[in-house]
Amino acid sequence: MGVWDTLLPSLSPSSLLGAGVLLLLVFLFCPHRTSSQKHRKEPPGPTPIPILGNLHQLDLKRPDQTFMKFAKKYGSVFTVYMGPKKTVVLTGYKTMKEALVNYAEEFGEREAPTVAKEAHLDCGVVWANGASWREMRRFALSTLRDFGMGKRACEDKIIPECHSLLKEIRKFQGEAFDPTLIINSAVCNVICSMVYGTRFEYDDPDFRTILSRTMKGIQLLGSPGVQLHNLFPRIGRLFLSASKQINQIFTANKNYHLKLLKETFTPHTCKSIADAFQLRQQEEDGFPNSHFHDANILVTIMNLFTAGTETTAATLRWALLFMAKYPKIQDQVQEELSRVMEGRQVTVEDRQRLPFTDAVIHETQRKANIIPLSLLHRTSQDVTFKGFFIEKGTTVIPVLTSVLYDENEWEKPNIFYPAHFLSKDGKFLKRDAFMPFSAGRRLCLGESLARMELFLFFSTLLQHFRIAPPLGVSEEELDLTPRPGGTLSPQPHKLCLVSLK
Repeated sequence: MGVWDTLLPSLSPSSLLGAGVLLLLVFLFCPHRTSSQKHRKEPPGPTPIPILGNLHQLDLKRPDQTFMKFAKKYGSVFTVYMGPKKTVVLTGYKTMKEALVNYAEEFGEREAPTVAKEAHLDCGVVWANGASWREMRRFALSTLRDFGMGKRACEDKIIPECHSLLKEIRKFQGEAFDPTLIINSAVCNVICSMVYGTRFEYDDPDFRTILSRTMKGIQLLGSPGVQLHNLFPRIGRLFLSASKQINQIFTANKNYHLKLLKETFTPHTCKSIADAFQLRQQEEDGFPNSHFHDANILVTIMNLFTAGTETTAATLRWALLFMAKYPKIQDQVQEELSRVMEGRQVTVEDRQRLPFTDAVIHETQRKANIIPLSLLHRTSQDVTFKGFFIEKGTTVIPVLTSVLYDENEWEKPNIFYPAHFLSKDGKFLKRDAFMPFSAGRRLCLGESLARMELFLFFSTLLQHFRIAPPLGVSEEELDLTPRPGGTLSPQPHKLCLVSLK
């Protein structure tokens, strides 16, 4: 008589049922390989547990930090299980560049999170794939350029907005205030002028609402609650308030942008990117395979609005905070601006004559590390990379933190050090490992616009204001701990911007 013959009769039906359910869960959720995969070398990684995978080992507020620790043990390419989902993580500049640039096709698809799919946002240009994504990205990029991105026409939109921002800041008369809303308003007005052909007053209630709602949505995207909902949709939908909030935000934002699309449409003049999309839609009306349908246009416009606001605005807020934190660096920026510009307005052409200012902006982007994890990628086909087999459809996480803080690429990765971008003779120095906009096929659409905005807004602000902590607060007391979310923005804070004139 075997051990099971002795044991089974002593177990109650409920115990047998519970054991059966447990075995089923282990079978369903434990990682297992097909026979065809057993002989293929897959990326190593920490041992997962049933259902949770490796979630119990991750800091869900800053998973990039955990991934960098794993990389030291398992190498620059490794596997983690995000719940039941097998995921490959890429770290380090050389590995990231090879994957996203040299293997651009294989690693070029996007993996849309559950909350985006539920809100029908997995079209447009951010989370879409295939022919639709290629067509919308191509048209969006060419239209952005048509409306001045990277050209003098765009500069002519940014500089007047710089002056509007100066006017708003002067209202505080050097008293401490939270710069978040007005910085976001100024940056958002630039993309609004391109997307909708109009700007908004900073105190416009609808404008303030959409800005606040968008900021909240981005913060929630990186929250543990939404991450768990993405991994376990049924549980998240029932119990997690964050997933309910973000769905409400997505719905409200879609309605707002739909309203703006209708109200600002000027078909006879085509004064905006939104007009160009809608005119193209009219031209292709009746085409059975046209990608210029309502959903694609709406989501693409939302993608441009969101991406064109939050990351640039958050970087500017970090830049001001760094200047208050490091007054000697601020002294050098203002000395260079005063000496070179002699009181006139900075233009993009002045960038080459302001190497230290440019270096400070680049170092802000590196150190602030606004997007620690690139949006999820997915393999489009089976691929052997760095000697490891990665099957088609595998979720891939490129850790941008590991590039911007790569100890093999940066002399002082954990310190705010503008000299990273300066040669020995004080000229601006380009660095290959500077990848805040990601790389490859999914490189940020608005990189040239963001670079222009950061340079003009930052330089103009430093020409006119001294940035300082609030009265009674020392530089050492300023908190540089980022606020976790879809982006890493500064914690809520106040600064004094004291007029230099």
